[in-house]
Amino acid sequence: MAAVASAVVLVCFALGYRLYGRWIGRRVFGDDEEVETPATTMEDGRDYVPTDKHILFGHHFTSIAGAAPIIGPCVAAYWGWLPALIWVVVGAIFMGAVHDFGALVASVKNRGRSIADLAGQVISPRARVLFLCFVLVLVWLVLAVFAMAIAGLFVSQPSAVLPINIEIVVAVAMGWLLTKKKVKALIPSLVALGLLYLFVWLGTLCPLDLRDAGLDAREAQRAWIVMLFAYSAVASVLPVWLLLQPRDYINSHQLFVGLGLLFLGLFVAHPELDAPAVRVPEEGAPALFPLLFVTIACGAISGFHGLVSSGTTSKQLRSLKEARYIGYGAMLGEGSLALAATMAAVAGIGLVAACELPAQGPVADLSWAAYYDSWAHAGANKASAFVLGGGAFLEAIGLPTGLARTLMAVLVISFAATTLDTATRIQRLICGELGSALSLPALERPSVGTAVAVLPALGLALVDVTDPATGASREAGWVLWPIFGASNQLLAALTLMVLALFFGARRRPVLPLVIPMLFTTGVALVALVAKLRQFLEQENWPLTVVAVLMLAMTVWMLFEGAAAARRARQARGARSVD
Repeated sequence: MAAVASAVVLVCFALGYRLYGRWIGRRVFGDDEEVETPATTMEDGRDYVPTDKHILFGHHFTSIAGAAPIIGPCVAAYWGWLPALIWVVVGAIFMGAVHDFGALVASVKNRGRSIADLAGQVISPRARVLFLCFVLVLVWLVLAVFAMAIAGLFVSQPSAVLPINIEIVVAVAMGWLLTKKKVKALIPSLVALGLLYLFVWLGTLCPLDLRDAGLDAREAQRAWIVMLFAYSAVASVLPVWLLLQPRDYINSHQLFVGLGLLFLGLFVAHPELDAPAVRVPEEGAPALFPLLFVTIACGAISGFHGLVSSGTTSKQLRSLKEARYIGYGAMLGEGSLALAATMAAVAGIGLVAACELPAQGPVADLSWAAYYDSWAHAGANKASAFVLGGGAFLEAIGLPTGLARTLMAVLVISFAATTLDTATRIQRLICGELGSALSLPALERPSVGTAVAVLPALGLALVDVTDPATGASREAGWVLWPIFGASNQLLAALTLMVLALFFGARRRPVLPLVIPMLFTTGVALVALVAKLRQFLEQENWPLTVVAVLMLAMTVWMLFEGAAAARRARQARGARSVD
């Protein structure tokens, strides 16, 4: 049953790309127009670099495919397998891929400007500043939490440290060969992938654990966080061809191989669905609506993707005709990753015997019912279902247990790490745009922008505060994280609003943008209001203030967007009278 369900979803993705993606590209976005891209007209050798579409696909794919499309479906499997699969399919094809594709095309047609900067053109200068501030706060949170998540995995899975870090060295060498020596990408990328898997195996033999140097787990995690931010700061100002592109290209191959092995193992093992189709939540657990939609998040639609499309990818696109392959196609790839995570959670964990879970500790015989015995445990276990259930799929094709789980851990960390350095570069560019909007030229300097991007996020990752929800001491980033899901969906809704105004002004049909915008806005607002009520009941004043600010900025931008749409209709009416 699990194999049949997976095959149906993959066929839907293929048809969506072939039919709906092509229609919306030509009819709504005009991706068949002859347009000189910013990568060619503004080439600077650092951010604006014309790039082969396969390499750029690798960058875009791995930048959007972070830990969220793995963790989200693993948590959302609490409500059963059917709601998760339906939302992944419908969301990815008709909402997420449309959102990512549209943000890429709109940015390419506007000198590579970010979607936040574009809001100033289609709505108002006030909306531009509001949007940029909204993005700035959201990306700080993303940077902090991804750094903490990666550092935590380095401590819990020290066998993953060696392959993850050796990949940086390999990527720099590959970038130099491709750009300076004009070597074709195929052979170096295959060699790089082979080296990566060699070091995955070596990592299982020689795990690198900072605790061996006398640090406790918390100290080791903090040390990794500092090193990760230092790396991200350097990576954000290096030319994209030297590290970002080749690293992401290698990771895209790793993801393709990993997904291929996962689905091969799924079809070989042919497990039954261990979860019910739909589960009625236990008393005290959240209802399926609206939380399912913001929990799966990036596996269906994510506002962060629009930042990648318009922040880095649009500055590297050689031809507008390649936008569908990269923008629409990569989102369907992320949907496939969300599908694999869902299958690992609802079928793969039924194949696991003895293991240890973060929330429950040692478990003699794992099953869906044991893993998801409560909502609290589902949230605390995070991506463990993917590592354990996916590892069981790999074991079905003959891989040893230790190697299979290391491969899964490396997969999770690799994509979280690529999102981390891409998000730092995007934040630097956002700081530059904010400096331009506020007439603060210092923010436009790469060094200053990078410092503003990294230092607040580093503080969120290192500073401990009291969590009002539990009374325990936790990192500030984790305390603020409950606000991310709804805020990320609000960002997607606002991006779709900007796209609808942008393409509507060009007399394009915008209903395929307006419908997902209205749905996403409704879901995110309901989720954020529900969170706000929870924060008030807990007397969680920091999150209450953040939630109120997010709501206020969102409502303000929605009113600004409605006013801009009204002005556009009046202008079209005046022209028709003339």
